[in-house]
Parts: sequence; structure tokens; C-alpha cells
Amino acid sequence: MASAAEQLASNMSLGVFSKATELKQRLWFTIAALVVYRIGTYIPVPGVDASVMSEMLSSHGGGILGMFDMFSGGALGRMTVFALNIMPYISASIIVQLMSAAIPQLETLKKEGESGRKKLNQYTRYLTVLIALFQSYGIAIGLESMRGSFGSAVIDPGMFFRFSCVITLVGGTMFLMWIGEQITARGVGNGTSLIIMAGIVANLPRAGANLLELGRTGAVSAFFLLFFMALAVGTIAAIVYVERAQRRVPVQYPKRQVGNRMFGGDSTHMPLKINTSGVIPPIFASSILMIPATLAGFATGGPGWVQWLTAQLAHGQPLYMALYAFMIIFFAYFYTAVVFNPEETADNLKKYGGFVPGIRPGSATAGYFDRVLTRLTTVGGLYLVAICLLPEILISNYNLPFYFGGTSILIVVSVTMDTVTQVQSHLLAHQYEGLIRKARVKGRR
Repeated sequence: MASAAEQLASNMSLGVFSKATELKQRLWFTIAALVVYRIGTYIPVPGVDASVMSEMLSSHGGGILGMFDMFSGGALGRMTVFALNIMPYISASIIVQLMSAAIPQLETLKKEGESGRKKLNQYTRYLTVLIALFQSYGIAIGLESMRGSFGSAVIDPGMFFRFSCVITLVGGTMFLMWIGEQITARGVGNGTSLIIMAGIVANLPRAGANLLELGRTGAVSAFFLLFFMALAVGTIAAIVYVERAQRRVPVQYPKRQVGNRMFGGDSTHMPLKINTSGVIPPIFASSILMIPATLAGFATGGPGWVQWLTAQLAHGQPLYMALYAFMIIFFAYFYTAVVFNPEETADNLKKYGGFVPGIRPGSATAGYFDRVLTRLTTVGGLYLVAICLLPEILISNYNLPFYFGGTSILIVVSVTMDTVTQVQSHLLAHQYEGLIRKARVKGRR
């Protein structure tokens, strides 16, 4: 009986999808935009010997360069026009979001609605250009100093190369930012997240082939391969379960009498996610902890204490693991406090006459939200630590690529779930519009 019902629902969904012309156009636009992005990851920066950059990444790929190359879909290792990827835009978005919670003028813009959001988006674009300028100039200077077994990374170093490199990389980032905005507006899903996910997924087959090659050569045992596959499936299941989990706070609206009619009296709930901060804490924590190891890898020498600290902050070391876990939990609390304001939520609830049963409106409701959110963030932070540290141990002990890390799996699963949810929303909206259209035609008859 249940299978028959599921088959009927599936047939209805397929029927609605076949008639949802707008949704199909959005899906094709999204696919075309991602194809353009992948083509751009193979267009090289003029004047750079990509083989030297690839050699440098293979020797220092365990640092922040390896993580950025993962997010860029291999564009950094090939030194292409999309080497910076969309990361400057993400950094600018996070900075503007944090500043909007600290600067009253930006907080006022955030509350103004559509016009305020447009101004904040414009500030984000300006900041993206500045961040991309600094990063691209640093890359240009670093490329001129790189030398490998094939010679210098830059064929003709000088001011002209720096200028052309900066213009190329900044232009590539701004083009990706535009593509991401177009996907969000005219496609399906969040464009920025889909671009990052596309870069990670594009290199998964190669990473899987490398893992099988390790098994074939005997570097890892067959039992370990089976264990790793089971662990990957379990990690994905845990991410799906926790990301969909909610703490539903009951909200009651009082009854109102208007004339002879009674309105209101509805009971609803406010959903609070366990992991409100998303994937931001692991990205921030890993980026900060990888900087010392990366800088030490490029340096030819240094004091003894610097070398000791670098060794302790290597992958799999106890100090690295402890700091990684601490910073994930810290950023989980910090970012949750930025994106969710208990006082503002309680004031909005009071403004519309809503209240939590058993809790007085106002400051008492704000305190209740704060306590609930603190407990949820504790669970969410520990969940992120477990998801990120277990693959980190495997990466350090068995030399696995970043693509099998907790951060990459978390990004891929979260973005996939969000995209599927949006597709379902479009299907429901199309089905609802069809029912209204049929009702109107029937009413005319």
C-alpha cells in the first residue's frame, strides 16, 4: 500500500515536472552557467608556467593552497583566470554581515528591506574588488618568486606581468560573482554555493581514482577502503539528519474580535536549526590554522621555536586537533550570534501579538530564545567537530586528498539539499498555480 502511494506521488511529481516549463528553463540556465564556470577553470593566466605552480601545489598542497585549490576546482593549481574563485566575494559577504551587526548605520540598512539590501549588496561588491585586488597582487608577487625544476613560474616578470595578472584574476572573480548572482536570480539554488560545490564535485572522480590507486599499490588495505566507504556513507547520513533537524518553539497568537467575527487564535512554531552557522566555522578555522604551516613551507629557514610550532600545527597533531575543535565551536557561537538576534526576534513577535506559551513577551522571551539557541549551538558545534575531525585524522594518517574532508562533504551535501528543496518549491508553486487556473476556468463555465 505504501509503495503504491509513493509510486503515485512520484508519477504526479514527474507529471508536474514535465509541464513546469519555467523550472526546466531555470535548470538549463543553471547547468549552462556552471559549464561556463568549468570552462573558465582551464583558461590560463598569461605569462605563467602552470607546471611550476602544479609542482609547488604538490609539494605544499597540505596547507591553505590545497584547500583553496579544492574550492576553486583545481583552477589555482592550473593558474587559470578563475584561480581566486568566488572566495573574495564570500569573504566580503561575511565581513559585511559581521559589520552590519556592529555598525549602527549598516544595521539600519539591513532593516530597511529591499532598498537596504541592495545597498549592502553594492558595498559587498566594492569590498570584493578590494579583497580580490590584494589577493591577486600577492599571487603575482608570489609567482615571480617561485622556481621549480622546470625554471621560473613567470616567463617575463615585471610590472606589466603584475598588472596583467591582477586584471585577469580580479576580472575572473567579478565574472564569477556575476554568474553566481545570475544563477540565484534566474536559475535554481544559491549561485555562490553551487559554484563552490561544482568545483569540489568536478575533482571527486580524480580523487576517487587516486584513492583506488592507493589501494591497488598496497598503500592502504582493502579493509580500509571498505571502512572508508562506510564512513563516507555514514557521514553523509549524519549531515542530512542534523541539517534537517529543528527545534520547534511553539508560538501562540491570541484571538481578536472584529465586529461579530473572531480572528486569530492560531498556533504555530518557530523552527530553529541545530546548526545555524552552517559550514562557516570549519572554513574559518581551517583557513586560520593552515596559514602558519603554509608560510613555513615557503620559507627557507627560521627560528627553532617557529619550526617547532609549525610541526605541532601539522595535520593530525594533538595541538592542531585541539585548536581546530576549539575554533570551530568558537566560530559556531560567533556566527550564530550574528545571524540570529534574540532581542529583535522577541520584539517582532511581540509586535504582531505572538507569544511563547508560558513565557512573558519581551525580555523574558528574548532570554528564552537565547538559552535555547545556546544549547542548540553547543550540539551543532560538537556535530561540526565530529564531522571535521574524523576525516582529518584519515587525511593526515593515510594521505587522503582534501576532497574527502568533512568540510567538502558538508558543503556538497548542504548545497544539494538546499537545491532539491528549491526545486520542490518550484514544483509545488507550479502545481498550485495550475489548480487556481483550473478553478477559474471552472468558475467561468
